[in-house]
Amino acid sequence: MIKRSLWLERVQQAWTRRSIVWLSGLRRVGKTTLVRMLPDAVYMNCDLPSTLRALEDPELFLDAQTSESVLILDEVHHLDDPSRLLKIAADMYPRLKILATGSSTLAATRKFRDSLTGRKLAIHLCPVLWEECVEPFGVHDLDRRLLHGGLPELLLAARKDSTFYNEWIDSFYARDILELFAIRNRQGFLSLFRLLLRQSGGQLDNWTTVNWRI
Repeated sequence: MIKRSLWLERVQQAWTRRSIVWLSGLRRVGKTTLVRMLPDAVYMNCDLPSTLRALEDPELFLDAQTSESVLILDEVHHLDDPSRLLKIAADMYPRLKILATGSSTLAATRKFRDSLTGRKLAIHLCPVLWEECVEPFGVHDLDRRLLHGGLPELLLAARKDSTFYNEWIDSFYARDILELFAIRNRQGFLSLFRLLLRQSGGQLDNWTTVNWRI
């Protein structure tokens, strides 16, 4: 397991300012792997029915934790009212350190009934940064980073795997777009998605062209 120390340090620093940290990032970027690296943490997968049952009564659940507990709520947007649990924790159990994750900050805000202003700090987990490539990922070639992308699994693979990207897009649509935003025109969404991918380097290309002419 590759330890992403840069992001673990950011989480620890955020906890010095707020008891609730919101970790967002796109699917398969490594959120679950990262939070599993936190020592002595109570891990809760909110996609599981058993977790949903355990969190039905937030006070009862939080009372059972020790005052110094570290609590991970993975995929917290699957709760009916995630902000209620986090607000109770921040106000009534401030010594608890809670890290809540979700695939997108937009996905969270659609279901949150409270913005938790002043109660949380947000961290957006990016695909592998260039400063992480050499250490800890052992990637020394910028071309490899650009061609494989920044999702850890693909960056470490011996060669690009088109089936991974197809599965990733299907999962992204089913779990983030359809389930959370109810956008049911799959073909229209995929057409827009492909257009965005094709145009994603346009600004950089234009900037390079202008400066080359100068």
